[in-house]
Amino acid sequence: MADTIADTRRLFSKPQNLNDAYGPPSNFLEIDVSNPETIGVGRGRYTTYEVRLKTNLPIFKLKESSVRRRYSDFEWLRAELERESKVVVPPLPGKALFRQLPFRGDDGIFDDSFIEERRQGLEQFLNKVAGHPLAQNERCLHMFLQDESVDKSYTPSKIRQA
Repeated sequence: MADTIADTRRLFSKPQNLNDAYGPPSNFLEIDVSNPETIGVGRGRYTTYEVRLKTNLPIFKLKESSVRRRYSDFEWLRAELERESKVVVPPLPGKALFRQLPFRGDDGIFDDSFIEERRQGLEQFLNKVAGHPLAQNERCLHMFLQDESVDKSYTPSKIRQA
């Protein structure tokens, strides 16, 4: 009779240690877009942003990286992801065509408030995209986040887990 009674002893879970409680989270991916810098003069003027990444995800070859990118690089990344991946890619912050008109009372697309608004939008875009597991397999995302320069003539491919 004792053989047929189910074992109902309590399952003991391992107690949480200090490292579990206060150590780094098991998987994290942090991307900051910061330090805008406006470069050049006249029609050749543009703004670059620092893109900093910190992660412990094994798919990224560098656990920390910092690169500079301009808006057109973000447009390139978005177009590549739309073409190469199965991810629904979120929109970028707008192109701000009216801000590019001459004879404005402010600095247009080089106005500090606009640059800050765009910086926030670019950071949200990157965090949404890079947080998607399918996007994390795309070579273009890795190049954008971690390579010194973006090789727009690259061969699209998938990244395999390290």
